[in-house]
Amino acid sequence: MKIGRNDMCPCGSGKKFKRCCINKQVGQDVGPARAGGAAPPSLRGEIDKIQQAAEGKEIKLRELGVFVLFSTAQGDAWLLEVSAADGVQVASRGERIEVDIEENPETIAVNWTHIFAFRKKQFVVTSYKDKTETVCPTYPSHTVFAAVNRIRRR
Repeated sequence: MKIGRNDMCPCGSGKKFKRCCINKQVGQDVGPARAGGAAPPSLRGEIDKIQQAAEGKEIKLRELGVFVLFSTAQGDAWLLEVSAADGVQVASRGERIEVDIEENPETIAVNWTHIFAFRKKQFVVTSYKDKTETVCPTYPSHTVFAAVNRIRRR
């Protein structure tokens, strides 16, 4: 998946990519000014943080532009792209899963493995590879659903 000019900027600013970070050069701060001059979060950096939370079996949720990242008490973690309902698991049972991602100032490309949905208040993923559907009843579905809806409303 690539971020297009008219997509929401992945830096989390709430602006379109073409109005925010598209013209930034490698090594420069991307997105809105941050307190103390700190660099904005990168998707790879946020994946690392959510994987750490999964290793510690912490429930965490992070919204970043069109992305939602979350971890569960069971040690699972997911990266979701809201506009296309794509997802990729980044941790399972407290173990990191390598994510195929290319990130530069102009585009982000992720090798998505699943499509996600919410059915009967539960998080459901369907594999692109073999079309198997998995219902995840112990996931924090209500919190993740609320984050997905917040991003869709922007």
